[in-house]
Amino acid sequence: MALPGQLGLPLPQVSTANSPLPSPRPSSGIVVFSGGSAANSLVDVFERVREANGSTLSYVLPISDNGGSSSEIIRVFGGPGIGDVRSRLVRLIPDNVEKPETAALKALFNHRLPASYPKARAEWFDIVDGTHALWDHVSSPRRELIRSILNTFNLEVVKRMRPSSRFDFSRASIGNLFLTGARLFSGSFEAAILLLSSICAIPDGVAVIPALNGNFAHHIAAGLADGSVITGQNDISHPSAPTAAVPGTGAAVGSAGHDTEEHDKIEDANLPGTLPALRRPAIDFSKHQEEELPARIDRIWYINPYGQEIRIPANPRVMDAIESADTIVYSIGSLFTSLMPNLVLKGVGQRIAGPLIRNKILILNATNDRETGPSANAFSALDFVAAIAHACAYSRGILPVCQEEYALYVTHVIHLDGPAAPKLDKTRFSQLGIETTRLYGPRGSNGNRGCYDMTALAQTLESIVGRKNVCTDRSRRNTLTAKMEARSGGSK
Repeated sequence: MALPGQLGLPLPQVSTANSPLPSPRPSSGIVVFSGGSAANSLVDVFERVREANGSTLSYVLPISDNGGSSSEIIRVFGGPGIGDVRSRLVRLIPDNVEKPETAALKALFNHRLPASYPKARAEWFDIVDGTHALWDHVSSPRRELIRSILNTFNLEVVKRMRPSSRFDFSRASIGNLFLTGARLFSGSFEAAILLLSSICAIPDGVAVIPALNGNFAHHIAAGLADGSVITGQNDISHPSAPTAAVPGTGAAVGSAGHDTEEHDKIEDANLPGTLPALRRPAIDFSKHQEEELPARIDRIWYINPYGQEIRIPANPRVMDAIESADTIVYSIGSLFTSLMPNLVLKGVGQRIAGPLIRNKILILNATNDRETGPSANAFSALDFVAAIAHACAYSRGILPVCQEEYALYVTHVIHLDGPAAPKLDKTRFSQLGIETTRLYGPRGSNGNRGCYDMTALAQTLESIVGRKNVCTDRSRRNTLTAKMEARSGGSK
């Protein structure tokens, strides 16, 4: 076939002199990394900031929780730890006094069955057959849709009953059971999230994204400064056993032979040889009674069922959310079991370090807890930032990270004034190029400031997120990005 030039026809002239290069996609989203309970108190703050800036808001939550009713779901059905995701979805149900159905849905999905197994099972059947008082203000279409999913879950419970194992309904969260039923029905955890979001009318522009998407359980381990290792999120943050630290490295944790053999006799969703600590029921625990760890937590990593360290890529939707964001918020909550499982995933650190994200804001906890102790050597504000920076660098595979590179991952720290708050050296943060903002919370009965004033926190976030003149800070962080890419060979 002859070309136009060969036929004597004029070739089209394409001029590139004034052709604009394709502009990068505008970034205006906000991504909040958090766990469940603590950050729920800030949902209204984040919503106010989102509305003020006309941006999207994405909550990224871990799925490594293996305590409470999630532990029983994981034991019998496998799958992700869904407690934090359910907690955030229910918290996002709009409060509308003119629509009693929204309050009824919130009460239903937040409801927990009694601690007694016979009473829990009896109440469960009242809910499934539609006679429970929780249904009183739920419309018929929603009631029948929700009941169909709960009945799906109940059928799966019956199918999995064995002489050595049965599902324990004690203290079970109805929201957790619904999400599990929807996941088993659809084969997709994110489809289950979409269904619950639709039923509960979660606001447009707000997304709840699991850090990992799949039908498998994912567990974490913590390495302490004294060389000991704790396996499983529940044992790290609020164990039911007196202590859960065992000596040795992550690869050596799976050597408890006798306990493993005993657990293998039970028919459940765990693979043969799974670590006993990951199979142990953890329905009963207390978040308020904390035994101090013997040493500081050094780092967090993901493990397979046998205790070996693994590196996992993040949910692609998490990556997309970060790519379309110009603000990252590390929310209050458990540093190592709420934030770190999100940050150590492959790909996350690289996206956070990118120059298009203008604001990377840490809202510092009001006090230290079990994970940021022991009290004799409690974490400072700089230790919090260091933990985040090291997790992001681990995600990129370029450890170690020096203090001068912390501003790649944290640009602002908001902290509370008070004697129990982690100590903050403003001068050192200024030297590192990290801005700090001190807030004063309401005084409690003991005279201490133990929580943030929500109005002041919202105003502070709005001032940061809406700040336009960031040329100086951005040029400094671009230089840091170039240094980090040079260290990693420029790999993406």
